[in-house]
Amino acid sequence: MPLSQRDVVELTHDRLLPAFWHERARLDRIDKWYRWDAEPVPLPRSATAELRKLVELARTPWLGLVVTTTAQCMYVDGYRSPDLARNAASWDTWNANDFDQRQVAIHRGALAYGTAYATVLPGRDFNGPRAVMRGVSPRKLLAVYADPAEDDWPLYAIRVERSGDRFAVRVYDETSVYYLDADRSGDVRYVEDREHGAGVTPVVRYANLDLDGRASGDVEPFISVAARINKTALDRLLTQHHSSWKIRTVSGMARPDDDEQANRERLRLRQDDLLVAEDPDTKFGTLDETPLDGFIAAWESDIEALAAVAQVPTHNLTGKMVNLSAEALAAARGNLVQKVTEWQKALGKGHEQALRLAAQLEGNRDGATDYLARVTWQDTEIRSISQAVDALGKAAQMLGVPPQALWGRIPGVTASDVTEWQQLAKSNDALGGLLDTLNRQAAPVTGDARDAG
Repeated sequence: MPLSQRDVVELTHDRLLPAFWHERARLDRIDKWYRWDAEPVPLPRSATAELRKLVELARTPWLGLVVTTTAQCMYVDGYRSPDLARNAASWDTWNANDFDQRQVAIHRGALAYGTAYATVLPGRDFNGPRAVMRGVSPRKLLAVYADPAEDDWPLYAIRVERSGDRFAVRVYDETSVYYLDADRSGDVRYVEDREHGAGVTPVVRYANLDLDGRASGDVEPFISVAARINKTALDRLLTQHHSSWKIRTVSGMARPDDDEQANRERLRLRQDDLLVAEDPDTKFGTLDETPLDGFIAAWESDIEALAAVAQVPTHNLTGKMVNLSAEALAAARGNLVQKVTEWQKALGKGHEQALRLAAQLEGNRDGATDYLARVTWQDTEIRSISQAVDALGKAAQMLGVPPQALWGRIPGVTASDVTEWQQLAKSNDALGGLLDTLNRQAAPVTGDARDAG
């Protein structure tokens, strides 16, 4: 049964909103490091504007690059059962909801914050019932589970978005979506509710969970490493700004009488001038600049540490490449490939769960109970097209793998490309069969055939 108005207001006020704001504070800090507004190096109040500008220059969005490196290796390009040669019917719902593009934001959200969500609600289009699937940031939605490690569906979920000076709140449970209005002081007002008919709380979680139900992304665990990189960069900038050139010194010479005379003497000194002093006790010298090599080495060492703990190839962060063989490059990307595979298993579960719920809302019982159906991932491994085709050709010739089964493994080829090729192949086969028939019918009749007639 749907919750009463009083129950949903009390639940929102006492449990869901406090939990949401607590989690939102943690995610806001992660968001700063994920994007380009990382926490600056602490400065005293007396810091000059010049120093504050150097602090701004030292900040680099390293953790956003870590997320991007992984996210760009994960694109879903199909959804099928083992006994189907083509995508399942729910793949139409995926495309109708533009999830070919929306999946990217979900993957990035899960990688950045540790968790992302999607809502799956009933809807219609020109062909009849069509579920509405939308990705939601964890900074806007919080799902509450009885057991976060074992349960697939939450007990409740709350979604909060600013609406003027107040907040538009939606609470989801297994029967309805409740619409409320609230502010930060705790004032919650009931607006309306709508039954969704899903039978479960229609919120899908995307996360790589451990056995305790904890999820971490590619930002929060590495904040300290990224902060260390920024601190090293600031030290180099300070040294470069203040101490990276030689300073000329002179001793035993009287100072100019006033600033105007000092400026005239300074203007007279050029690069090719010869310094001469009348006083024999006058000595000229220089103070050497501070070398930057140590700062650069420390900076590179910090980046290498980030690459190691984040399982990202170092050259993805530094941009430095050397002449490496194909085997060496594959080895350098080995940890990233393993990491991507693990995330694909976790996020693939969320996509499959969402598509089964969509099938249920559309009345597709077979799709809703197809627990063998799996999303397929586009091959984004970096290698030349000639290497890939050569390897796939050998698989077809030496192992007897049907060539059409290998089309989808060609780098850059999408599921739509494979479908188009299959249709062209069928058309060519049909045309070839028709031409063979016409050729046989048009063949001249031999004498033996006439005699036999």
